[in-house]
Amino acid sequence: MTELLAPAGDLERLKIALLYGADAVYIGGKDYSLRANAKNFSEDDIQEATTFAHNLGKKVYVAVNIVFHDKNLEGLEEYLKYLKEISVDAVIVSDIIGVKMAHEIGLDIILSTQASTLNYSAISFWQSLGVKRFVLGREATREDIIRIKKETNASLECFIHGAMCTSISGKCVLSNYLTGRDSNRGGCAQICRWVFETDNVPFTFMSKDLNMVSYLQDMINIGVDSFKIEGRMRSVYYIATVIMCYRKIIDKITNNTLTDQDKKYYELILDRVANRDSVPQFYQKFPGPNESYFQDREEVSNQDFLGIVLDYDEKRKLAKIEERNYFKVGDVVEFIGPNMEEITYTIESIKDEEGNLIEVARHPQMVVYLDVPFKLPLYAMMRLKVFDKNKVL
Repeated sequence: MTELLAPAGDLERLKIALLYGADAVYIGGKDYSLRANAKNFSEDDIQEATTFAHNLGKKVYVAVNIVFHDKNLEGLEEYLKYLKEISVDAVIVSDIIGVKMAHEIGLDIILSTQASTLNYSAISFWQSLGVKRFVLGREATREDIIRIKKETNASLECFIHGAMCTSISGKCVLSNYLTGRDSNRGGCAQICRWVFETDNVPFTFMSKDLNMVSYLQDMINIGVDSFKIEGRMRSVYYIATVIMCYRKIIDKITNNTLTDQDKKYYELILDRVANRDSVPQFYQKFPGPNESYFQDREEVSNQDFLGIVLDYDEKRKLAKIEERNYFKVGDVVEFIGPNMEEITYTIESIKDEEGNLIEVARHPQMVVYLDVPFKLPLYAMMRLKVFDKNKVL
């Protein structure tokens, strides 16, 4: 079955991603990774993450995918040896020296999308150097994927959801030019999301996000081995929601039970959790005006995520919840969580930590207690009830 691969910017996100249905996660260490602004993982964190994942029968891939300058090579060999010792499942690399060193140490290697791999000849070359899997550039078309699979039988990993790079994957130097921050060493300033003034008219050239729900079945059929979600800097709610949606879609495809109503419902959820529009991009055709923002855009973060479950007392039917956004008595909400279907619930009462009844929870990260008649797992989340799965068509 095609792997569902999730991003994780820290240990909490990693645990959420795996518990909500990811088969594997990709993470970055404090150095050598392209998300320098993420919290990222210390060496001890990576070991804990690997142990946690392996106990669930799942995998951890570590990004070591910057373009190396001489000074960046300091400590790289020792770091890769450490990753080998703690049994990470693979490293994600873009620079040929990283590939060579990882191969000599005996690590499985995934070639990063930063290498902009879009043809079978390039993949054959990298295979000769020991690369096991390839993250194709986001610009790969359906025909590209079919030809690459036919000619190389390589293990292929494709992005299916999240932010796009306006430039060709791994080739942008706008950040370097305008801010001095190297996009290929983790410092991208995301110039493509800036708003420029042209004759007093706002102008942008940012791509809309990627969403491949409509083509997952086809991607499975043509041999994509891993479905990759973008977003190591996204919130725990975003990670949980996106992974849960794609997990359910993939499982329904596998069981031949996916309906048009299912697809519509999960697309609505995915659209709402993000703050930009999402489209399929390059898969079937070259993207045009409908796949980008050219005259500014509005990015509004919704407030659906209300709280996360810290504990559940089965005897007292009491849920301990850390608030994330405002909610009150009488609100219709739903709980989502690991290995559970969405459950609708109307808040009947709220108690603070001293046991006092309150009408409103209005302070983010305050701890409150709700009388909930059904069991909730650790890391379950409470959100506003917005869509009825049975009434979306």
